[in-house]
Order: sequence, then C-alpha cells, then structure tokens
Amino acid sequence: MISKDKITEIFCSIDDFCSIDDFCAVYEPAMRKRQVTTGKKTRNRKFTMSTSEVVTITVLFHLSGIRTFKHFYILYVQQQLQNEFPKTVSYNRFVELMQSHLVPLTLYLKTCCLGECTGISFIDSTPIRACKNKRINNNKVFKDIATIGKSTMGWFYSFKLHIIINDKGELLDFIITQANVDDRTPLKQDNFLKKIFGSLYADKGYISKELTSILFDQGLHLVTSIKNNMKNVLMTMRDKILLRKRSVIETINDQLKNIAQAEHSRHRSFGNFITNLVASLIAYSFQEKKPAIKFETENTKQLELFF
Repeated sequence: MISKDKITEIFCSIDDFCSIDDFCAVYEPAMRKRQVTTGKKTRNRKFTMSTSEVVTITVLFHLSGIRTFKHFYILYVQQQLQNEFPKTVSYNRFVELMQSHLVPLTLYLKTCCLGECTGISFIDSTPIRACKNKRINNNKVFKDIATIGKSTMGWFYSFKLHIIINDKGELLDFIITQANVDDRTPLKQDNFLKKIFGSLYADKGYISKELTSILFDQGLHLVTSIKNNMKNVLMTMRDKILLRKRSVIETINDQLKNIAQAEHSRHRSFGNFITNLVASLIAYSFQEKKPAIKFETENTKQLELFF
C-alpha cells in the first residue's frame, strides 16, 4: 500500500516539485475566467470533493498495486484513508468525476511532471491493447476509434503510446496515436520535438533518410541501428555505447504497463481509457527510483602518448 508520507507528497509537496493541490489552486481560477457564458445566471455550487482530491485519488490508484479501481476506492480510500479524504462520494459518482477532470489531469502532466532534455534522449512506441485479438469483433467501446496494428510481438488492436525520455529516466513528452500509424509519423510534428535537442536514439523502426535529414536541419541527430541488409555506416563510439543503452526505455514501457497499469481491458468508455493512461504517466513521474543510465565522458591523452 501507499505510505501516508507519499500521499502527502503527491497532494501537497513541500519540495520544489509542483504538487497537485498547488496546481489546482492556480488552474481553477484561470478556468473560471476563460469560461464562455450565455448571459444567464448559473448556480456555482461547490462539489463534495475538490478537484485536487479527485486528481490525487486517480493518480494514487496507479501507485497502489491494486488491480481494479472499484476495490481500491471502496475498500482502501473510503475505509483506510478517511482522515486524508473525509468527504468521499459514491463509486459511480467518482468514476464520472474522473472523466470530467481529464483536462486538469493532462495539464498537470504537461506542466509539472515532465523532465528536462539533457542532450541524450531515447524514443520508442509501445502498443496499448484494448482487448485480446479474438475479441476484436465483439469490442464495442473502441468501435470506429481503435485500429489494428502490428509490432514486433505480433498484431494488436487499440492504440500506440509514443514516449521520449532522457538519460535520467524522466519523461520528456508523449503522444497517443492509432495502432496503424507509423512510428516515424509523430517525429514529423514540430510540437512533439519542440524541447528536444542533441542526440535522439531509436530502434530500427525509425530508419529514414528523409526523417534524419529533417531532424538534422532542426539541430537534432537521430541515431538508429542498421538492418542486416543495409550497408555499414560510420558511428562514433559514444553513439554506439548509448545505442546499446536504449533498453532503458523498454524497461520504462514495461513499468508503465505492469506497475502503473497503463494497459488493461476493463475500459467502458474512451474517456476512461485516456484518463487511465494519463494518470499512469503521472504515477510514473512520482516513482522515487526510475530506470536510468550513467554516462560520463572523460578526456584522456592515451592516444597522444601512443603515437
């Protein structure tokens, strides 16, 4: 289970990290000023649970290790966290509140949970399956939304999650696409790589002369391994070493699915799917130990002495 100190850290952190309560204190007044009105007076009643409480509980589920949200909310939040959340609503009502708070959840992820680029970045995509392949024709939740795609593990039905991380294991950005979208397509969007510079390491699925040329003009060096039927290319020792360290992003994808529960087949609406995925990315950012690599360069005169 989650410790009381961890819950306090997520809700109202005393460190430099932006807490959920601090973010909501700025978000709610800003949204009220931007709301479009019809000119008629409307009631502005306060909800039983605040926005910060709803967002916090949504994120805590992905850190709890409990597999179903219903058991987490009824048996854990309402029974064991009464001091932290004294006024809770019914389970059905909270599920509605989760989806209605998707905007602050996403903004919090984008503004407070993403790391800073260090010049060494890794990119990869992972399938987020909606159901097993034999149940594709019976799936009604994602009808006309999800598509069928293929990865190294075979065919799957749903969407792709594309993430960029730095050498510290911190998320730099993410994007969600349909399953049949090519992995190289998001890299052609300016917003996805807006804050990325230096070297970007990827697998063989990102090989493209055109894409490499476009990114090079933007000051970004795309480094990929080569296929067996391709000619060998010159590569610095630094890039060779870092390309072997690309497995760190595979570890993060595994943690997002198996620990943060970014992937499961119990969704009952598309809004619930997006809320679950965004909350899992926030939960990952709160992990104390993230998969990272240690890479240090040292200038020596060994070659000069040799010659």
